[in-house]
Amino acid sequence: MAAAAGQKKQRQERVETGLTIDELARETGMTARNIRAHQSRGLLPPPEVRARTGYYAAEHVARIGLIQDMQAQGFNLKAIERLLELGAHEGSENALAFERAILTPFATEPPEVVKTAELAELFGDRADPKALARAEKIGLVHPLGDDTWEIPSPTLLKAGVALAELGIPLSHALAVGDAIRKHTTSIAHEFIRLFIQDVLEPLRENGHIGEANLAQARDAVEKLRPLASESVLASFGQVMTEAVERRLERELR
Repeated sequence: MAAAAGQKKQRQERVETGLTIDELARETGMTARNIRAHQSRGLLPPPEVRARTGYYAAEHVARIGLIQDMQAQGFNLKAIERLLELGAHEGSENALAFERAILTPFATEPPEVVKTAELAELFGDRADPKALARAEKIGLVHPLGDDTWEIPSPTLLKAGVALAELGIPLSHALAVGDAIRKHTTSIAHEFIRLFIQDVLEPLRENGHIGEANLAQARDAVEKLRPLASESVLASFGQVMTEAVERRLERELR
C-alpha cells in the first residue's frame, strides 16, 4: 500500500508541475495525435507554453477523461463539443438532460483520426484530390488541419474501399455514398419535422418549453430514437428485396 501511495503522490506532483503532450498521452491513454485533434476542435484548452514547450495541467487530464467517458457512451465529437459548451454555461438540469438526449448519436461507432498518408493508403492508387474532396463532401472524412483527418464512420469508409477493391471505380463507389447520404438526409429531416411538429410544438407555452415539459420532451426523444433506426432498416430490407426481384425478372426475360 505504501508503494501505491508513493506512486499516486508522484503522479499528482507530475500533473501539478505540468505534463508534456507525450506525458499527457501516457497519463490518459489517448494518443498525442488525438490530443492535438481535440485541441484543434476546441475540445481541449491550449497548454501553458514555457520555453517553447506546451505543458498540460490537471484540468486537461480531467477534460480528456470526460471526453473518453462520453465517447464510450456513443457521443460523437460534435455532440461532445456541444455538450461541453453547454456545461460551461448555467442551465437547468432538465435543459441539459434534454440536450443530452437530443445529441446522443444514433450510431455508436467511434471515429478514427488518421494522417493524409494513411488516408491515401486506404484509397490506394485510385486516390486523387478530386476523390478526396468528394469523400469530404459526403461526410466520409473531415479535415482537422495539420495534415490530419477524422473518419466519422470507419465502417462506411471501409465499405467504399472494399467496393473499389472489387474493381468498382472509386468514383462510382463515392457516387453511391453520395446518393445514400442524400436519401438518408431526407429521411432524417422527415423524422425531425415529425418530432418538432407533433411532439415539441404541443409542449410549447408562450413560445418556449417549460421545465416540466422538458422532461416529457426528453422521454419522447428516448422512445422515438430506436423507432427511427428500426423503421428505416426494416423499410430498406423490404424495398431492397422488391428491387432485386424486379431486376432479376427483367434480366431473365
